[in-house]
Amino acid sequence: MNNFQTDKNRFTFGENWARFLRVLNEDRILQAEESLKTMLRVNTLQGHSFLDAGSGSGLFSLAAARLGAARIHSFDYDSRSVACTAELKRRFFPEHMSWTVEQGSVLDKEYLAGLGKYDVVYSWGVLHHTGAMWEAMDNISPLVTGGGQLFISIYNDQGKMSKYWRAVKRRYNKLPSWLRIPYVIVFWARFEAIAVAGQIMRGKAPWHHWKVYKKERGMSRWHDIVDWIGGYPYEVATPEAVFRFYRDRGFVLEELITRQGLGCNEFVFRLGK
Repeated sequence: MNNFQTDKNRFTFGENWARFLRVLNEDRILQAEESLKTMLRVNTLQGHSFLDAGSGSGLFSLAAARLGAARIHSFDYDSRSVACTAELKRRFFPEHMSWTVEQGSVLDKEYLAGLGKYDVVYSWGVLHHTGAMWEAMDNISPLVTGGGQLFISIYNDQGKMSKYWRAVKRRYNKLPSWLRIPYVIVFWARFEAIAVAGQIMRGKAPWHHWKVYKKERGMSRWHDIVDWIGGYPYEVATPEAVFRFYRDRGFVLEELITRQGLGCNEFVFRLGK
């Protein structure tokens, strides 16, 4: 039985991704490709299989296709996210017969059991939004083929601040729709003020962080802020906890990017053969 999350207070990620597709361009797609190449330490995915667990906008499934992945499977629990991914496939790779897009959940073991194994399992910013993060992390580990890679990101555990942000996110999802954008703008202004101050202190142009942000993963700062403020359920973990969790399941850490405050820690693990 499908186990799609249906909490009425859950953030509607797919609606945000649909808006993101309006600003998607070639430059953003190239930056997404570079992100995969850098973190996976590859120049191509030719001959490799790629699983996008929680595909969201579909940007990174598209990046994998452009890098030559031979087989791609994209899934998301959110129907609008599935539609976004399907739209990118239609626009750019309608002829890719080995790229499958469908609805599914990382908490549905029966569904996952039918997917097989993949050379690269990618799940960026997804597992901590399921409402059962550690279960989701465990569920995707058998999907990695021997010698394959697991690329995930998990929100950084900030202790009391993480509890504060959980309350902020939950409140957003309880607000009537007409109050949500003003709610986001209040926090967006705060984030921008901090970022601009930081750029000035470093002797850089005040809006330099916008260019840097896009180059990191090809994403949109505004759409990610909406995701950040509204993204609920919300769980966190320390880098050490994630490392030990996958080490105990036979994975070796290959790449790591950590955050001191807000944001996601990024991990690339390789499964022993």
